[in-house]
Amino acid sequence: MAGSGPAPARARVALVLVSHSQRLAQGAVELAAQMAPGVVLLAAGGTDDGGLGTSYDRVSGAVSDALAVADGVVVLADLGSAVMTVESVLDLEDELDGRVALADAPFVEGAVAAAVTAHGGGDVPAVLASAEHAGSTFAPAGVGATEQGAADGDAAPRPDEVPGGAVAATVTLRNPLGLHARPAAVLARLIAGYDASVTIDGVNGASVLELMKLGATGGQQLSVTADGTQAREALDAVVGAVEGGFGEV
Repeated sequence: MAGSGPAPARARVALVLVSHSQRLAQGAVELAAQMAPGVVLLAAGGTDDGGLGTSYDRVSGAVSDALAVADGVVVLADLGSAVMTVESVLDLEDELDGRVALADAPFVEGAVAAAVTAHGGGDVPAVLASAEHAGSTFAPAGVGATEQGAADGDAAPRPDEVPGGAVAATVTLRNPLGLHARPAAVLARLIAGYDASVTIDGVNGASVLELMKLGATGGQQLSVTADGTQAREALDAVVGAVEGGFGEV
């Protein structure tokens, strides 16, 4: 046909956010989209007449629309009856054929974490795991890597001096607001593109929620450690992004 072009590329994973409130579902989609631009996010909120509640038809329609453009779908729901509605859709519609998974995850935090992982090219199990891990992100922590690092002394390791072949560097946050949501998402998306495991002040650098939990402020130093095939490239990219101020300076 004249004027026709190649079919748009399919997404690997899309997200459907189900809430009792249409506005809440749309707001969660808007927030997650800010953290992970380009990810397919669909809201299924409220009843068919616009009231509070959930609609089988709305959920089913959103899942079908998501599968039309993505290979798999991860669904998040806000409250118990919303979960039941999603489960009914998954149980009764055989054509979904295991391509759709319901996350046991906090609604907003899970949506953000899942979207960032989807942005990095994660498959359904990876996106599902990110959403569900968000439930423990803000739990009280015991002695972790950050605390252990403090106990070992304040001096940060220099590049190529980390045991086990990892590389490390110290970098100072230049943007006045520090690691708030947008820069944390930038770092998490950046790290996801490398074949490397990166920690920042002892937390998983690929987790936007764990980075935000650090509460790092402008002027604070961050210890970055990378390990893996592309450790050096990942370390340099993170240091460059932080030193660049995330476009805020």
